[in-house]
Amino acid sequence: MGFVIRWVFAFLLLVATYNPTEWNYVRWSMANYETSLSLTVLFGLILFVGYIIYLRATLRSIGVFGMILILAVVGTILWVLFDQGFISLDDPSVNTWIGIVALSIVLAVGLSWSIVRRRLSGQTDVDDIDE
Repeated sequence: MGFVIRWVFAFLLLVATYNPTEWNYVRWSMANYETSLSLTVLFGLILFVGYIIYLRATLRSIGVFGMILILAVVGTILWVLFDQGFISLDDPSVNTWIGIVALSIVLAVGLSWSIVRRRLSGQTDVDDIDE
């Protein structure tokens, strides 16, 4: 259940930043930066903090190679789904949603990897040791 929660927050972070609808930070800030510059900067910084948390944890846990590997696995799954006729890539907005889901999976795996590794190996992280 912890992975699902991490994935939902990663998905919401990406969707809040950009999605094919009009309800996202990028479109809102482009339309309102002249009249609401302070809010634009505040919301941008809040999103930036979210990205720093996710990206730093992901880079520390799985690294760039791990991120590429997870993207390759997700991309191959999408390829299989396309090849078997389960999804169509004709609609650009659907492609954007697929990209958002793929990136959110990478961020969620990165944030959850330490927990997964600990459960698989039985080893304890330095943060888990009580003094």
